Amino acid sequence: MDFGGGYTYLNPTSGTEFSAVGGLTYNFRNPDTQYQSGIDFHLDWGVSQFLSKQVFVGFVGYAYQQVTDDFGQPAVLGSFRSRVLGVGPQIGYIFPIGSNQAFLGLKGYGEFDAANRPSGWNTWLTFSISEAAPASAVAPTRHKVSK
Repeated sequence: MDFGGGYTYLNPTSGTEFSAVGGLTYNFRNPDTQYQSGIDFHLDWGVSQFLSKQVFVGFVGYAYQQVTDDFGQPAVLGSFRSRVLGVGPQIGYIFPIGSNQAFLGLKGYGEFDAANRPSGWNTWLTFSISEAAPASAVAPTRHKVSK
């Protein structure tokens, strides 16, 4: 189970966007192995600049820290809590697809400060389809001109 929350700020005038999501992940005991991974904390963030209404570029990052020990096996290696940080570039493209909108995004993370886990580069390609953004609900103001 993952418990958390997030925040997004978008300035539609400048095209600057910032998002952050933090949470805790709880794992259940595996009934076959009687092993249970510890609880972890994670924080994911992104900063981007829209170059147009459809294209943005920016940076992304995350922090991952296991905060409790694993359970179920003898602790031969100690508590073995893992940690890793990652940061890298992102680019995204939003486009119409039928009456919906689609998103195509690419982001890569260079991992560092790893403990008890592998580190390196990982890359994410995302494609999603959602309902199109609603048309502006506010009608433009018309001023009556009299002479």
